[in-house]
Amino acid sequence: MEKATFAGGCFWCMVTPFEELEGIHGIVSGYTGGHVESPTYEQVKTGTTGHYEVVQITFDPAVFPYEKLLELYWPQVDPTDAEGQFQDRGPQYRAAIFYHNENQKELAEKTKAELAASGRFNKPIVTEVLPAAPFYTAEDYHQDYHKKNPKHYKEDRAASGRDEFIEKNWN
Repeated sequence: MEKATFAGGCFWCMVTPFEELEGIHGIVSGYTGGHVESPTYEQVKTGTTGHYEVVQITFDPAVFPYEKLLELYWPQVDPTDAEGQFQDRGPQYRAAIFYHNENQKELAEKTKAELAASGRFNKPIVTEVLPAAPFYTAEDYHQDYHKKNPKHYKEDRAASGRDEFIEKNWN
């Protein structure tokens, strides 16, 4: 098993693209990349801890290779937005790929370069590729939020503009 860690705005919206796929053995919402040990949601949402909201995925690379995770990741984000994602603004909502080994780093940088060269976007690709940092699991109520609070999740996602962006830019 390996871990993959992705930031793409609100972590609630980053769970569903990866769940229920063969080879994915777990998805945990949490925080990484900051300077506060064991941060709480209340701290992270202020944007002052340096942490990103992320999902950490446990996967079997023999069944679901990292490249496939990246293929799913890029269409979930606006890779040209350095200030957050969709309606979620602030440093805690920036998009980033946190790599756990050199292979992940190389693949993430390669796919980022390919996206930049594709001409799909007319602005620079600013999503960062960063080394994995200590990961802190988010509070229980954030785990599988879309299942625990489906009405609120659907309303929040609909209001975010994420789905319209995906449809327009990723088909």
